Amino acid sequence: MSDSGLPEQMPNVDRRALARLITAIEAGDPSEEAAAALAKDASPVRRVGITGPPGAGKSTLVNAMVTELRSRGDTVAVLAVDPSSPITGGALLGDRIRMQDHIDDPGVYVRSMASRGHLGGLSPAAGPTIAVLARSGFDIVLVETVGVGQSEVEVMDHVDLVVLVVGPGWGDQIQADKAGIVEIADVFVVNKGDRPGVDIVQRALLDRQGGVETPVLVTTAISGEGVPALVDVIR
Repeated sequence: MSDSGLPEQMPNVDRRALARLITAIEAGDPSEEAAAALAKDASPVRRVGITGPPGAGKSTLVNAMVTELRSRGDTVAVLAVDPSSPITGGALLGDRIRMQDHIDDPGVYVRSMASRGHLGGLSPAAGPTIAVLARSGFDIVLVETVGVGQSEVEVMDHVDLVVLVVGPGWGDQIQADKAGIVEIADVFVVNKGDRPGVDIVQRALLDRQGGVETPVLVTTAISGEGVPALVDVIR
């Protein structure tokens, strides 16, 4: 470990080659041979999906999680999926803006990807891209979905752990939900913990489980409060 607490050995991956490969995947070329050549390890690392409704603060929470993971010496790859405009087909890809703190960190790789109208909360290229990132030498891969509704659960097919992030005021909806993202969650996070209504949502999530012991955590992503406990769970 270096004096800064960060690992001296960073992922041995050519960033430009990785970017070109993901671009090729988005263009419809799986490039399996190239992916195999790029891979550092045949065994994929831990993949964590971060999903939830629009406005829950997923991007800010992912940024805080990266900060906490780096403080513990973990290297991190982030795939952030943004919604595409139904008019222009373009996407803002604003997650990179929220993760500017890590732009010069060689232990962090962030890739934004447009959903291109794909249903399920991800992108058509997300699956193979996650597979490539998981074999590129990073310790943890975080996958942030677009803001999802009840039936967009595709992320569960590509990760080891699903974190459902909700905000204050979601309690009534939880009570009505009978399937979908509430059922696929391995960890519940009530974000924006400094706002009114958090305790109601937390209690609703606990009641919704029906005896299943799924962690229900409270975070305030902007300040970082509760984020170490979340990282303890995903690690």
